[in-house]
Amino acid sequence: MSKRDYYEVLGVSKGASDSEIKKAYRKMAIKFHPDKNPDDAAAEAKFKEAAEAYEILSDNQKRQQYDQFGHSMGGGGFGGGGFSGGGMNMDDIFSQFGDIFGGGGFGGGGRQRRGPRRRKGSNLRVKIKLTLEDIVNGVEKKIKVNKQVAAEGVEFSSCSACGGSGQVTRVTNTILGAMQTASTCPTCQGAGQTVSKRPNGVDASGLERKEVVIPIEIPAGVEEGMQLNVQGKGNDAPGGGIPGDLIVVIEEVEHEKLRRNGNDVHYDLHLSFIDAALGKEIEVPLVEGKAKIKVNPGTQSGKILRLRGKGIPELNGYGKGDQLINIQLWTPQNLTKDEKKQLEKLRENENFQPNLNKAKSFFDRVKEHFT
Repeated sequence: MSKRDYYEVLGVSKGASDSEIKKAYRKMAIKFHPDKNPDDAAAEAKFKEAAEAYEILSDNQKRQQYDQFGHSMGGGGFGGGGFSGGGMNMDDIFSQFGDIFGGGGFGGGGRQRRGPRRRKGSNLRVKIKLTLEDIVNGVEKKIKVNKQVAAEGVEFSSCSACGGSGQVTRVTNTILGAMQTASTCPTCQGAGQTVSKRPNGVDASGLERKEVVIPIEIPAGVEEGMQLNVQGKGNDAPGGGIPGDLIVVIEEVEHEKLRRNGNDVHYDLHLSFIDAALGKEIEVPLVEGKAKIKVNPGTQSGKILRLRGKGIPELNGYGKGDQLINIQLWTPQNLTKDEKKQLEKLRENENFQPNLNKAKSFFDRVKEHFT
């Protein structure tokens, strides 16, 4: 069954602000919370669905990716990354409540966090250089990343400061009586465990640096500066927590002959005066391969020829841009005396004088291009 739109799940518009998204999620979480709906599978499913939507829409980078790709990049997109969605469990969801319900309690003190907090690894950021051919076709890239990974041979023990709960409790005497508060354990950062034994080269969190090869699927149609979020491929988290994400920044390699403008590709075709006057069949380069085009007799400098569908695909959409061929006349230099004499004979010929009635202005050519 296909997933519902995340904005629809939370009942907000696509342009909703962060506070509106947070408020909508809090309302949904209260309505379908398991404590209010015991043994209700449908309510629990909606509770998880709302949490999944909030996880994406509350993160600016993930929200931007979702707005561009929708659900199409989930479940294995971007080399096994994409949006985590259904991978959330109830502990992950309840770990969000510190931000949503102001300190971890539900509705003023109902459900307590069920156990130690799962820590999340830090994100990594890399740049990938793509050729125009890569961008047109989409490509899989295998990149080497130096990242933190969980080391072998590491042993953990229950945190002595919090007894493995991940929380420390403090009692404060006030004029209203004894007030008890719970906060994240500063010793284990809420994990409930600490490293008791580690091999050489392993840090105090049980992690070590290793070079890892990560395959990444790049969809066709990406562009310079775009960021792709590959979930779970960043640094590992201490104690088996949630891995961070890998942020992939797209960098376009300049093509030798073609220039990109949006989804269109431009090529400057330099013609001699003779070829433009008499017409000629000419071979031009494409992003892939070549094509023969016909230059009609009397073609003027600045004319734009269009090869439909030979440009760049719409990102995760339908259709492709065009290849636009810009005609530029080349004027010969360093003429010989005989060549100058031949041209002088033609100078006064009526056919060699500019005909302003037939010539199109720059604005006419622009208008013709976009119609």
